[in-house]
This record gives sequence, C-alpha cells and structure tokens, in this order.
Amino acid sequence: MKVAVTGVGGGVGQSIIKALQDTPHQLVGIDSDLLGAGLYGVPCAYLGYNAKEPQFIPRLEEICEEEKCEVLFPGLDAELPYLARHKKQMERKMPLTVMVSDPSVIEIADDKLKTYYFLKKHGFPALETYNLRDYNGELNFPVVVKPRKGGARSVDKTVIKDDKTLESLQQSSEANKFVIQEYAHGNEYTCGVVSFDGDCLGPIIMKRQLRCGDTYKAFVIKDDELENHLKEVIGALNPYGPCNVQLRMDEDVPYIFEFNARCSGTTASRALVGFNEPAMVCDYLQGKTPCYNIKERVILRYWNELVVEYAQIENMGLNKHGYSRRDL
Repeated sequence: MKVAVTGVGGGVGQSIIKALQDTPHQLVGIDSDLLGAGLYGVPCAYLGYNAKEPQFIPRLEEICEEEKCEVLFPGLDAELPYLARHKKQMERKMPLTVMVSDPSVIEIADDKLKTYYFLKKHGFPALETYNLRDYNGELNFPVVVKPRKGGARSVDKTVIKDDKTLESLQQSSEANKFVIQEYAHGNEYTCGVVSFDGDCLGPIIMKRQLRCGDTYKAFVIKDDELENHLKEVIGALNPYGPCNVQLRMDEDVPYIFEFNARCSGTTASRALVGFNEPAMVCDYLQGKTPCYNIKERVILRYWNELVVEYAQIENMGLNKHGYSRRDL
C-alpha cells in the first residue's frame, strides 16, 4: 500500500515509519518543519502545514491525491481533531482511509477530565480528577497537576506535596486549563490495541520506565486479567484503528489515566516484538486477516543518528512544492 505519515519530525511519526520500513508498503513522509528528521528517512517526502493553519487539510489532500496514497496515519495529537472532522470529506474525494477515530473519541482522549468521566460512567477504576480552579481539597497529598488537554509525554505534569504549592498553582490565570488528580502508586504501563468494527486486536502490555516523559525501557508482559480489562475499556470507547492506553497498577487495580487515539511513540518497539500496528492496519484495509505474535522481551531504547546533506535540506526548502524523492 501507499502509506502517508504526518508529523515525521516527531517520535510517533518516526515510530510508524520504522514499523513499516521492512514491509512491502511505500512510505510518504509529511512534516511542517524543514528539519523534521523523518522527511529525510523516507523515499518520498513533503512539507506540510501545522494543524491550526487553514492550508493543513487542503495540503494533505493535495499530497495524498498526487501520490495516490491509500492510508494516512497521523503522527501528532494536535492534528487529530482536524482530521476527525474532515475524515469523511477526504475519503469522499479519493480512495483514501484516514486512520483517525470519531470526533467524540478524540475529545475523550484529548481531555483528562472527560477521560475520567468516561471511565466513571462505564464503571471502570478511575483516579479522582477535578478541574484545578474548582478543586476544594477533596484529595490527600501527594496529588498530580497536569494539563487538562493534550499534555503528551508528561509535559507540564507536576507532583504536588503541600498546600502552599497547590494554592500558588490554583491562583494562576492558567488554572482553568489544568486538572488535579489522585496520585497512583505502583508500576506504569503503556498498552496498545488495534480496533476495527468492535473487534479488538491485542492488547500488547509493556511495563515501562520513563526518561523525559518518553518510554526509555519497556518490559513486554502477559497478563490475562489486565488484557481482558483493556478489551472491555476499548469496547466501550470504540476507537478506530490503533489506540494507546496508559495506566498504573496500584494494589493490583488498573487505573487508566490517559488514552491516545493514535499510534504511539513505542509503535516501532511493539513491532519488534511481534505487534506491528501499522502493518496490521494495512492488512485489514487490504482485506487480509491481521495477525500478531507478541513475544515477552525487554526493549532498551536509544538515540539513532541520521546524516543529511545540506543540499537535500536546501532542495526541500526551495522547491515550491516542498517535495523530495530519492532512492534510499
């Protein structure tokens, strides 16, 4: 299949590329940053626009039509609401599948307070969560303060241990943009599923250690009870395609604190142990039965370098179409 991937300057987009590099699928990378590393790691690349810019959707349509792309994977959270709203429009214009969930699912996943309400509504374990400005001391310290929307990779997440620090944050003009959440002890897990028409493939469960908000070391495990719980939750959420679930196990209770209705920064790691989400999506779209064979392994992540000629960057920037094609 011809596969377009956006946000290839970031970890999620690059992870999708890595997962598909040793498959028969042809890759088209898209990013708004001329120095987005993934633009120079694929045979065909285009400059795009930021999600908030009016040219964002028209540019994606132009690229996908020009390249005859059959599926589009988003690599940035900021793009998901826009793609969800324009999915049907884009798919009517060309034989393209935009791999994004319904707007209602994106809204739950992007909003920590709505994530909490969703979990409570369906009777799943949930960490008590309040709007920071409206909070009246319902929780015991320590507590977690984090952005209500977005906030991937634990950005702006703070563990608070005293009233003085908390009062200072509550008095901030930005307080309404944050939530305060019960603190969960125990190990943290990142889990992945692929979901189509109510059929949940997976999950893969990885206990993880973080470094600067990213999964740095991952330990793939099998846990039947947790797998069944995740399938129940995903059945209620009903995402389309890949979905990432983050949780903590506190006294053997799985407390989900975040959904990412997209592929993950650990997508490539998962592919290495037999759970290749982008490849499974492509199989499904081609009418094949997606298959996987998860292996219990330890994944140790590290930086990798990509050397790029100055001429490649100049050509990409000077080309009025923001386009590059080359043999790798």
